[in-house]
Amino acid sequence: MRRVVLSFLVPTVLLGLCVAAPPSWADRPASPVVLADVVEREIKKGQTFVGTVEAVRRGEVDAQAAGYVEKLTVEAGDLVKEGAPIAHLRTRTLDLRIAAAQAERKLRAVTLQELESGSRAQVKAQARARVREAEADEKTATWKLGAVKKLREQGKQSEEELRDALRAVATATARREALKAALDLVVEGPRAERIAQAAASVAIQDAEIARLEEEKERHTITAPYKGYVVKKHTEVGAWLSTGDAVIDLVALDEVDVVVPVIEDAVGNLRRDMPVTIAIDALEKPYVQGKIHRIVPVADPRSRTVPVKVRVKNVLQGEDVLIRPGMFARVWLAVGKPRKALLVPKDAVVLGGRSPVVYVHDAKEQTANPVPVQLGVSVDDLIEVTGELKAGMKVVVRGNERIFPGTKVRPVEPR
Repeated sequence: MRRVVLSFLVPTVLLGLCVAAPPSWADRPASPVVLADVVEREIKKGQTFVGTVEAVRRGEVDAQAAGYVEKLTVEAGDLVKEGAPIAHLRTRTLDLRIAAAQAERKLRAVTLQELESGSRAQVKAQARARVREAEADEKTATWKLGAVKKLREQGKQSEEELRDALRAVATATARREALKAALDLVVEGPRAERIAQAAASVAIQDAEIARLEEEKERHTITAPYKGYVVKKHTEVGAWLSTGDAVIDLVALDEVDVVVPVIEDAVGNLRRDMPVTIAIDALEKPYVQGKIHRIVPVADPRSRTVPVKVRVKNVLQGEDVLIRPGMFARVWLAVGKPRKALLVPKDAVVLGGRSPVVYVHDAKEQTANPVPVQLGVSVDDLIEVTGELKAGMKVVVRGNERIFPGTKVRPVEPR
């Protein structure tokens, strides 16, 4: 009975598997692709040079103030953004000095405000009342003096009483003039010079507060540029003097491949020339760069000139794959002119250990990979060596989504 069941089930399972099997790439709809010609041109002969990857920017981040390390926010290997805090120094004493300076500034500002506001209305009214009182006293003393003079003429007042009356009038007049001057000062308010002095005093205190706050800012050590922490030079609790190293920071968004080029060949190179580079340590070793600098001084021992090729780094998440110190091979156009096959750079697929280009088969309407070796770059084209001929059609757009034998449909570029 078991044999019957098994013999019946096996074909059924196989049939189900056949039905569920996905279609092959050849059975799928044709993928739209843009094609370009393989061209033959006369170019300068390329030569391979070896170089070393170096960081574009690397240096120590130093303390700009002295103090105890209260907090350290990074570890070796961390990626930090420009302006991100790296370490905090203790600022308790500085905070107290800032608070005292702000209180002193408030006191000086109140004094300035008082001078600018002038005298109160009540003070002015009081000063005017004193002037009126003095005027009344002066009038009374003047009337008494007149009476004393008449009585003196009649012989009823002595000379001494006359002198006392004259003295009383003079005193009343002087008092009235003094109170009138005081009233004028109250009405006019403080002198402009005193107000200017008070304003300058406030400005001086503002500058002192700004200086203290800037000093406090220097107690927070920040990253001067985006980069990776290579090494720590301190720990929490350590004392730092001004200028002491905190970390080593390296920027790796871009790197330079430094190539020593023989002096006879360097004259053929120009800044911004496109360059093909192979870094064997990478899973996808081929990258493109440009000549960034040609150092104007040769090494007298090796008779070579350092040439810096700038390369955009390859990222894997936040990790960089091209690291300083890596070995690189660089193709530079330094030789005599020769004929070579070239394809657009977009035709080269760098997904494996060896670059490939997809060649269009017009009869089968398929695209098949052809392994190539890369050479020198010429504008938007790159030299290729492989089983290619001038006039062949290669895929320059759409090659990232096709596989060997994929049905393709050529379209015009947009």
